[in-house]
Amino acid sequence: MALINCPECNTEVSNKAIKCPKCGVGLNKPSRTIFGKIIKWIFIVFNIIMAWWMIGGVGGAVEKTANLNGAEQVGAAIGTGLGAMMIGGIWLLGVIVLGLFVLLTRPKV
Repeated sequence: MALINCPECNTEVSNKAIKCPKCGVGLNKPSRTIFGKIIKWIFIVFNIIMAWWMIGGVGGAVEKTANLNGAEQVGAAIGTGLGAMMIGGIWLLGVIVLGLFVLLTRPKV
């Protein structure tokens, strides 16, 4: 552990210090651990996949219902709505769980 001078008040502080104890100026930005970075990227990728799944699933279902008769279109619309609700529920549950992990693995100040 080496000592450095604070750029603001010129006090000697540790090179590992986040803030100067005297003036409070930020010296080092806290960073996530490897586990925290992995969790953060899992959260991002999960949201991208769920958005793609929602857009692709509903969009694909709409395209296929164009050449159906009235009753079949109603059934397809109900099924598409139920499927979209299922995807939305999985998405919401995943965002809550993964979001808590991202929150708990954030860098400590």
